[in-house]
Amino acid sequence: MKRMRFYIVCSGLEGVCLRAVWVGLFLILVTNNGLGQTAYITNAGSNTVSVINVANNTVITTIHVGIEPYGVSASNDGSKVYVTNDIDSSVSVINTSTNTVSATISVGSYPIGIVVVPDGSKVYVANYNDTTVGVINTITNTVTDIIHVMRKPRGLCVSPDGSKVYVSNDFFNSVSVINTATNTVVATTIVGHSPKGIIATPDGSKVYVTNVNSNSVSIINALTNIEYSTIHVGSQPKGIAISPDGTTLYVTNSSDSTVSIISTITNTVIATIAVGSYPVGVSVSPDGSKVYVANQVSNNVSVINTTTNTVSDTINVQGDPLSFGNFISTHISTNGIPSPGFESDDITIYPNPANTILNIHSQLGIRNPSINSGTYELGIMDVMGIEVYTEILNGIDNSIDISNLSNGVYFYQVNTDKGIVGKGKFVVIK
Repeated sequence: MKRMRFYIVCSGLEGVCLRAVWVGLFLILVTNNGLGQTAYITNAGSNTVSVINVANNTVITTIHVGIEPYGVSASNDGSKVYVTNDIDSSVSVINTSTNTVSATISVGSYPIGIVVVPDGSKVYVANYNDTTVGVINTITNTVTDIIHVMRKPRGLCVSPDGSKVYVSNDFFNSVSVINTATNTVVATTIVGHSPKGIIATPDGSKVYVTNVNSNSVSIINALTNIEYSTIHVGSQPKGIAISPDGTTLYVTNSSDSTVSIISTITNTVIATIAVGSYPVGVSVSPDGSKVYVANQVSNNVSVINTTTNTVSDTINVQGDPLSFGNFISTHISTNGIPSPGFESDDITIYPNPANTILNIHSQLGIRNPSINSGTYELGIMDVMGIEVYTEILNGIDNSIDISNLSNGVYFYQVNTDKGIVGKGKFVVIK
């Protein structure tokens, strides 16, 4: 890629200069594709999370979390990663912009599996010892509901439309189906012995479950909630992931240190790949070109090239990497683009990246109760500094239609009768 230079001349007009900076930095962002992919590997032996740059397969930082981190789930918008800490019964919330823990949430006893719903509003946590699934409100970072399932829940996955959460129950050889609108169990499906990893197909038609003590993968019809077939794989299968196009499954066989590759068209194993020692977690990169496997005993991550089905790289991490769940975060980074002023923690916008709807959550009333009971003005500007949207909003939570905005980076500003109270930035992807 050619090096790009931007010469910015400020002729005493601060606004003109700042607009030029925004344009230059935006062009850099677009030229570099702007798509950041990072893998978050939970290291149970060191109480840390290793962050891997998927572009060059290097560990870029290490984050300290709770005691014995196990499960992991990245939000669809790429802004947060949630990690279960099984020994201290908590969930760490990682801000992917800063790669720091922004919150720690107390949950049930010995949490293992975790999943974020597609719109990012809720997180479901499998509390193994409690035989429950906790529901976390991601705005308040509090547990708002407890759902009783069958004995010893382990793995979780969510349907693509967010309407169902599937729970693998280790001691009851079953899968519980939760209606996310009511947070109630609406069906129970019998599968193989000691189910663990679980994943739904991108079209929502099927659910696949690894059965640790049956050395198999169960296939569930998502319409009828009935297991209709099984696939024999390696010894003690645990983690499972699916390609973005839904045609290929990847299953970690922990006892024989291999990954089974399954065609979802024929539901047969089409390849078996040797990886590191005792693989557990597995995730596919969003472009489908790589598969990352966390190897607990060899303390490393194997990278599989999906074109050749061979291990193309091995990345050393810290002790006992598990990463049970979806551990690859995809996001458009805005870190290199400055906001036009200070960014306020009192205003939360989501999802980010956004598509057609942008939600605004205001906590301004914590400092000034009169603000949340009154009105405030939201203004949105493009990278040229041109205002493209403005609206008067009321109260704590609002949603606005941004379907007319093109792809790119935008800045927002919030005004009240007290003046400007917050600024920030977000991305639109259609």
